[in-house]
Amino acid sequence: AKVEQHMVDGRPRQLLVHRKGSTRAFPPHHPLIPVDYQLIGQPVLIGGTMGTCSYVLTGTQRGMAETWGSTCHGAGRASSRAKSRRNLTYESVLEGLAAKGISIRVASPKLVMEEVKRTPP
Repeated sequence: AKVEQHMVDGRPRQLLVHRKGSTRAFPPHHPLIPVDYQLIGQPVLIGGTMGTCSYVLTGTQRGMAETWGSTCHGAGRASSRAKSRRNLTYESVLEGLAAKGISIRVASPKLVMEEVKRTPP
């Protein structure tokens, strides 16, 4: 949690902000972001999963007003890593990725299973 100043009911207030499952995305010229990002806003990387896109975002004034400069920070997980390993095979995951034109190289099949987007029904 961090102490930050945000507008509440039209007044600036000092707040303790805890972003569980999200991250900061402050707009351009905000005093709490590094000098390198002052002109564009705080960068946020939203990592996808194998087979889905990742995104690069920056904070905006609208986001600051509506969410106190917060955004998500990842793709989330549709099922647990253990459940994915129980319900899928390494080969089926590779076949599914290949069908999308994606090829991978990993040191261990376990690593592939841990990053699977979802467990099929």
